Amino acid sequence: MKVLIVGLGSIGLKHVDALRKIMPSGLIYALRSGVNSNGVEGVISIYDLDKIPQDLDFIIISSPTFMHTRDISKCLAFNCPLFIEKPLFHQLGDAEDKVLSEIMRNKTITYVACNFRFHPVIQYVKGVLANKNRRINEINISCGSYLPNWRPTKNFREIYSSFPEMGGGVHLDLIHELDYVYWLFGPPSRVVSMKKNSSSLNIGSIDFASFILDYDIFAACITLNYYRIDTKRSLEIVFEDETWNCDLLTCKINSNSGDIVFEKDDYNIMDTYVNQLIYFRSQISAGQAPMNSIMEAREVLNIALHG
Repeated sequence: MKVLIVGLGSIGLKHVDALRKIMPSGLIYALRSGVNSNGVEGVISIYDLDKIPQDLDFIIISSPTFMHTRDISKCLAFNCPLFIEKPLFHQLGDAEDKVLSEIMRNKTITYVACNFRFHPVIQYVKGVLANKNRRINEINISCGSYLPNWRPTKNFREIYSSFPEMGGGVHLDLIHELDYVYWLFGPPSRVVSMKKNSSSLNIGSIDFASFILDYDIFAACITLNYYRIDTKRSLEIVFEDETWNCDLLTCKINSNSGDIVFEKDDYNIMDTYVNQLIYFRSQISAGQAPMNSIMEAREVLNIALHG
């Protein structure tokens, strides 16, 4: 198997690690920006599009979000499935619409990578909701962490997250929460949102975002931020007869009565990246379209950019 990666930053390296686990004998190529780029063991660096093999099995696009429009457009020439790291784009304009139209015209297989769809808690909730016998009254989601701790060796005010023109902003970085709500419940009938960047971080991008997604019988309230010292990633489901508190960090669901509804002691976030690639690879091997195509991801991105 031959795979090309465009973008070998922190997320690209996670995909490399996942690829090594599922295809240890496969060939991994990386399109690099220049000869001074640091090499990665087991990855073949390529500096010219003309040198890329034409018989690729798929391409992973994990470059900075603001470069996705350009990189996706370049990769369409290889006529192979595209595995695109979230979010799809950092904006929606004429250039992005042109790329989307070309993908649809070429019938290119696409998957926009939102690895939290493979989180054990989210998958458990998905299975429960599939039974359609639980009446929900309210959904509350909170995701907050401290941006300066994301990359401790770098000045947080100099990384892409601090610059809106580079695709930074908590509504894009933490689009997982919007994505899994869309996956669990489908498109909302109405969206209300508020975004700010007035925290003590003093950065140019949005560091607080709040969304209300309106569904027929309940509303989902989502709060995201870059400045929370005590990291939190939670999903609260208020059923008519009980409340579930889902902790995505500890991989556990507790009910209001104190019962443990679900837990996975050996949870490792890297497993979500591995399982995601296993899923994608199995879908394209079977000639089936994966979930979360570019058109579905566009709808989620449209919610993130709302307001």
